[in-house]
Amino acid sequence: MRQMRLVLGLLLAALVLSADAIVIDFESLSDSTPVTNQFPGLVFNDATVITAGVSLNEFEFPPHSGTNVVFDDSGPISIVFSFAQPVVSFGGFFTYQSPLTLEAFDNTSSQVGAVTSRFSSNLALSGDAGSTPNEFLQVAFAGGLSRVTITGDPAGSSFVLDDVTAETPASAVPEPSAFVLVLTIGAVLFCGRVRILRQP
Repeated sequence: MRQMRLVLGLLLAALVLSADAIVIDFESLSDSTPVTNQFPGLVFNDATVITAGVSLNEFEFPPHSGTNVVFDDSGPISIVFSFAQPVVSFGGFFTYQSPLTLEAFDNTSSQVGAVTSRFSSNLALSGDAGSTPNEFLQVAFAGGLSRVTITGDPAGSSFVLDDVTAETPASAVPEPSAFVLVLTIGAVLFCGRVRILRQP
């Protein structure tokens, strides 16, 4: 049984190695910079950087990391993906003052996923009871996402987003480290089976 747990753990590690995650923390941009195509593979609309101690009220909207976040400048934020491989999941850390919806669409513009915030507001000082800032919201679709839309107040200026994560599947050919790991798992299984067969 212990051997089976080890094998399952190694298989899970191999699966983790077979995905590529892109994380964007917005720290490379200056306060009040509109975010458009500064990050390869993603095109943002209605997103602007704000910085703690400058334009951001960090007491209510604390960044998840660093000092920069983006906010919904004049309407919902939309992000279009243009990676060579499909995006299979998208997530981020949100602090919001009105209910939030994250919607995902495939390349035919069909909605393939949606998630809503747990609270009406999770501001650090004046949010709903039991809420905390920087709620993680994520959507995933194995068939590939072409874009996501994040809507708070339709007029905008209702939430901030930090530490965006977009995940794409790794190439069809396993990386050497993943390939070696799979071979090792096979050897462990084979040796364990041989030992069991030889026992009296």
